Amino acid sequence: MWEYTDKVKDFFLHPKNVGEIENADAVGEVGSIICGDALKLFLKVDKETGKIIDAKFQTFGCASAIASSSVLTELIKGKTIDEALKVTNKDIAEFLGGLPDEKMHCSVMGREALEAAIANYKGEALPAHEEGKLVCKCFDVTEEKIRKVAIENHLTTVDDITNFTKAGGGCGECKPDIEAILRNIWSLKPPEKPPKPKKLTNLHKIALIQEIIENEIRPGLQADNGDVELIDIDGNKVMVALRGMCTGCVMADVTIKGMQNKLRELVSEDIVVEAYQ
Repeated sequence: MWEYTDKVKDFFLHPKNVGEIENADAVGEVGSIICGDALKLFLKVDKETGKIIDAKFQTFGCASAIASSSVLTELIKGKTIDEALKVTNKDIAEFLGGLPDEKMHCSVMGREALEAAIANYKGEALPAHEEGKLVCKCFDVTEEKIRKVAIENHLTTVDDITNFTKAGGGCGECKPDIEAILRNIWSLKPPEKPPKPKKLTNLHKIALIQEIIENEIRPGLQADNGDVELIDIDGNKVMVALRGMCTGCVMADVTIKGMQNKLRELVSEDIVVEAYQ
């Protein structure tokens, strides 16, 4: 269970400015329901002063996504377009008294929706993905986004990037690329991976698998209202059942593969993860 501030709870339970503005002067849409979070922002702008006189939102996401979107609309109302552009994801999180690390991507999504809406208002197109620049295929995150978020928020680890963008939170194949990007930005040394135990007893292997699923895999799934249940361990075969929002998700195969990669990295290269039918 995440620790939410009273402000997050209030803006989740009593969100402000929910809905759609008819004949809006600007609309910004980011995220994807498939990836778990989506936000659509509507703006009404006074043509003479350039001030935002109304802002509403529609979102598909968790409590943090709803609270962040609601706060965003409150922060930008009454500001000019240029003033609104100065609102950062950190401003959103700070207004809420902070967000759990694993939920910071919700504040980033708010900032991106604002940028998209203002670009729409100005008749400008947001830059499309450059060929070869897509880093995380599971959540459609580009190298440009990773660099921007890392620099703006002083992020130095792959886990930080996952918390702020979700990149690396799926199959995990992009994690080495994320590490390389961070090393390039901050001139970081490659992290030293802890050595795997040379030989595991069956009891040790079972205990290690249970610990990794409970402490490293489940929290990431629960962050997006999903979950996983360990059903059985038979030698190197690990049977799991996806729960919550993960049940029937189109990304289920990616999630299972991500678990397998994590267990192969930390337990044994022979681990095979299968979904319980």
